[in-house]
Amino acid sequence: MSYNQPPPAQPQFDGPPPGPPVQPGGKPKWARKRIAIPAALFVFFVGVGVGSAGNAEGDATSVSDKGEPQPTVTVTETAAADTSQSEAAKTTSDDKPTADAPKKATVPDFVGMGLQSAQDKAQEAGFHGLTSHDALGRERMQAFDRNWKVCSQNMEAGAFKPTDTDLDFGAVKLGEDCPAKDEKPPTAEGGKMPNFAGESVKAARSALDSGVSLTVEDALPDDRWVLIESNWKVCTQEPAAGTSLGGQPVTLKAVKFEESCP
Repeated sequence: MSYNQPPPAQPQFDGPPPGPPVQPGGKPKWARKRIAIPAALFVFFVGVGVGSAGNAEGDATSVSDKGEPQPTVTVTETAAADTSQSEAAKTTSDDKPTADAPKKATVPDFVGMGLQSAQDKAQEAGFHGLTSHDALGRERMQAFDRNWKVCSQNMEAGAFKPTDTDLDFGAVKLGEDCPAKDEKPPTAEGGKMPNFAGESVKAARSALDSGVSLTVEDALPDDRWVLIESNWKVCTQEPAAGTSLGGQPVTLKAVKFEESCP
């Protein structure tokens, strides 16, 4: 095989194949489609935007019968203050009843009555603040009211007093005589030793400071115990009456009230 042979002849290029026939007017159909479709889309979106703007403007304004837009008028109404509750509260406060003033009643005469009967009568008259005390100053308790009688009263009989007034009765036991006036228990005034002669041991103890060392002895040779001190009376005392009290011990000698001091 010989390599000196010339290469085969190549076919001659005559240009691109003929395209589709061109319509009169200048541009082919495919070129006109590329322009028409985007243009149609542009017109569509412009129309949508104009329509939306028109609706918004229509909401903001009203149109008259002639088609002319009218200005929007805003009317503000101020609600009247509701005064019904305040008036009702004022009426309620004005109508609230005030506290009733205490009633008044005439104070009865209780002197000479049994203590229990006097208390019952006072309550019937409307008085309920009731107290009593030993009219002889012995500081005895009125444990059984029926065993005591009234000698005095703090409010005068016939006085017109409010029923919340406290009534206090001075009383003695049924077998005792009422004193001309209530006897007051002794007091250690000015830091001096009182005169306890004839006073009950209980009244003497009450007159002294609670921290005083007090010894009570039977004044008779019987050497009895002094149990109910309101039933015993003082015969002698140490220190003597008028002595300055400086915490020193106190000694009392006593007998029962129905007995005589030695």
